[in-house]
Amino acid sequence: METTHVVILVLYLLGLVATGIWFSRSKKVATGDDFVFAGRRLPVIVMVGTLIATWVGSGTIIGGASFVYAYGPVAGLIYFASAPVGMIVLYFLAQRIRNAESYTVPQILEARFGVSVRMLAAVVTILAYVGITAYQFTGGGNIIGMVTGLDAGTGAIIAAVIITFLALGGGLKSVAWSDFFSAGVIIAGLLIAIPLVLGQTDGFTGWWDGLAPDQTTATGGLGWLAMLGYLLPTFLLILADQNMYQRLGASRDAAAARKSMAGMFFASWLIYLPVVVLATASISILPDLETADDAVLGLAGHGILPVVLGGIILASALAFIITTGSSFLLSVGGNIVYDGFNRFGKELGDKARVTIHRITILVIAVIAYVLGTFFPTVLELQMYSYTVYGVALVPALFSAFFWRRATTPGVLASMALGVIVTIVWEQAADSDLNAVVVSLPVALVALVVVSLVTKPATTVLPDELATDDADSAAEASAAEGETRSG
Repeated sequence: METTHVVILVLYLLGLVATGIWFSRSKKVATGDDFVFAGRRLPVIVMVGTLIATWVGSGTIIGGASFVYAYGPVAGLIYFASAPVGMIVLYFLAQRIRNAESYTVPQILEARFGVSVRMLAAVVTILAYVGITAYQFTGGGNIIGMVTGLDAGTGAIIAAVIITFLALGGGLKSVAWSDFFSAGVIIAGLLIAIPLVLGQTDGFTGWWDGLAPDQTTATGGLGWLAMLGYLLPTFLLILADQNMYQRLGASRDAAAARKSMAGMFFASWLIYLPVVVLATASISILPDLETADDAVLGLAGHGILPVVLGGIILASALAFIITTGSSFLLSVGGNIVYDGFNRFGKELGDKARVTIHRITILVIAVIAYVLGTFFPTVLELQMYSYTVYGVALVPALFSAFFWRRATTPGVLASMALGVIVTIVWEQAADSDLNAVVVSLPVALVALVVVSLVTKPATTVLPDELATDDADSAAEASAAEGETRSG
């Protein structure tokens, strides 16, 4: 245990807690929009920080680094590239997402396919997001254990408590600003670490020469189908990630949403590239790691980096994991509040919505912690959660945006079969292939076939989904208002 690491970690965590306390004041979180969308007043630079920090949690710092350590840098770059490709797609959808002003992704689906699709989508989102929250607890516990000498289980409890507190406090306001600060710190730390670490591997030549033959190939020794099984879950998740949609909804306007997504694309490479380089260096510097999850963080925890820099990287990596976990808790709590209570009960006031949201967060946090104890590695739980969500939601969501012939029965069949096949494959199939290579084709075929043999309720997309710019959306809204008043 390195005392300096402990001090830096504690100070960093105290800063996060202070942020949560500051934004939990009633005047900062007076309405449901304040809690979920930060009042829709986040500046673009803060939007970029919170987008990147929300996406880059333990799935990148731990799960992604583990993949690079096992399969090499070329395969790692291909693996990480799936998310930026998804960011490009979201860039072109950003205006539509902002104009929709929806609290949840299932709410967007109801506008096109009705309440039955919304309810199934809400169930799938809750199922997947609880899993994603669970591996943030696990990843945070790993870092706390590495720094303090505590066992990982105790560290996971500490991480869970802090993650839950931050989500309970100021909602997106506290999460977004702590995201922004943490993003800047970890990007700086990772970039500074690269030359220091490469200096211990004889530069680029030593960094590459220490690899096994399979680790120098494009797939790291995996078959292309197996490689696809790792790429697709991440790509699908970001395309339909409710956190992304809620943050784009929190931007000041549609133009700011698009700028934020462009900024996220470029900022993501400032993290992905250093993670690939550092995790690859660990193959030769730390060849006997007990777990590949420590491929990047082990460089800081095992004294390879200068002690202060190592402490900063560990603390900011933990902060990323904490704010990512808080974001998913906040998001899935919104499904229960807005897709459940607010949709089927009487209209809730602002105070009631915030109160129920906070109670829901507490319950989900407990469930997520229990779930995390059943999965031995972050990467395993990551792939499972990503696949369940992406396979079920992406075909449905993109049908809502782009395919006028899609029907409610087709979407329901696609979502249900996608989830069922994923779960059955993961639990029963004797194969190293991730379920997505089977469940995604099944979901797509079900969507197309059932939609073509059933009658669509409408051939017109809702205005908020079909519109490409804010002016057109405003015109459509005004026309609707005139019709109703007439």
